[in-house]
Amino acid sequence: MEILDLPLKKKWYNMIESGIKKEEYREIKPYWEKRLLDYKGISHDLQYLACCKVFNIPKNVCKEYPRGYDAVRFRYGYTKRTMIFKLDNISFGIGKPEWGAPKENVFIIKIGERIK
Repeated sequence: MEILDLPLKKKWYNMIESGIKKEEYREIKPYWEKRLLDYKGISHDLQYLACCKVFNIPKNVCKEYPRGYDAVRFRYGYTKRTMIFKLDNISFGIGKPEWGAPKENVFIIKIGERIK
């Protein structure tokens, strides 16, 4: 099983743990693109969503080039306290502000049922 590790602040960890929050957000930046997407065989010029965002390329690269994660492990900060959920999908768009999303497009990591 391929697991994506994400540290969270207390508020967001508790909301996910209680079942209120069903998705997590990450900025569209080269760091997260490299961790969340698999660009094998794609031209280096088109590899970064930050560039695609500037050029307004209308394709869902998250769906077309997924990294292959099956689950997501949320960490309570950088402690040993964790929980693992099935990863439903990763997309990008506007998230819910009440769940911590900024006003611009972000990676949306949708979580499913709790595994552990």
